[in-house]
Amino acid sequence: MKTAATFPPYWRSMNGMSKRLIVREHMCRMRKFLPHATLFAFATLLAACNTAGVYDGVPVNKSAGSSTNIASLTAVIESNPSDATAYSTRGIAYGQAGKLDQAIEDFDRALQLNPQSYQTYANRALVYRRQGKNDLAVSDYTRAINIKPDYDVAYVGRGNIYRQQGNYNAALADFNSVIARDSSDARAFYNRGLIYQAQKQDSLAIEDFATAIGLNPKASAPYIARGISYLAVNDPNAAFEDLSMAVNLDRESAVAWANRGLALELLGKPKDARRNYSRAMSLDNSNKIAREGLGRVGQG
Repeated sequence: MKTAATFPPYWRSMNGMSKRLIVREHMCRMRKFLPHATLFAFATLLAACNTAGVYDGVPVNKSAGSSTNIASLTAVIESNPSDATAYSTRGIAYGQAGKLDQAIEDFDRALQLNPQSYQTYANRALVYRRQGKNDLAVSDYTRAINIKPDYDVAYVGRGNIYRQQGNYNAALADFNSVIARDSSDARAFYNRGLIYQAQKQDSLAIEDFATAIGLNPKASAPYIARGISYLAVNDPNAAFEDLSMAVNLDRESAVAWANRGLALELLGKPKDARRNYSRAMSLDNSNKIAREGLGRVGQG
């Protein structure tokens, strides 16, 4: 967030119009060095870097798969071998622990015992996604929806796969279905925003990211996404605010640090930009935005 200490004295003494003129001047100057596509190329990077827990497809908690926890869940199954819920619960534990094959086996058994469990189909779909078996995941999400047509979790999961595959029409249909039910699911708005961003409809993307932030202000991903869209619409001040919030929430996000560096560069602060680019490179030395940014502002 901006504070009085964020800007040097000469900046703080200017009125709003003067600030906007200087920012615009820097933006025009930067356009000579930044390829036109640069400010619109971040959605792909972001799609691979969802860092906030509620936006991760499959949370990993290896302690859930500890021998003690699994033993206790197995004891429940042995006492109730026809209990579908017991298998599904152990399958969730295996999935969170990264033991994906065992998770699939338990979900398979649970569905044999209770083929109408839409939650189990959705949980198995999450594991299939983790395994890179997206066709099987889509099939399971669709089964869950057929059983429970208003099951938002399945629409969001399936829509996210469609979005990552570039099937934007199908993805939008799923996210719109969730949103039309007055959903409070931040992920639907966030993922729909990513589609608008990829389509260069950044004003619409910013609205959806804002809604996602309102629903879940502790997740870094929508701040990163909105910051990127603010860069695309030539508003580096707003981008800097969002990306600063993002790095406060997730200090290990190379995408957030790199784009924050770009916002600072556009604001005419090369030293601060250099520090942010360097931080991004220390986290991910393949980050193209940071590498090219350091090429412009120097290594220090």
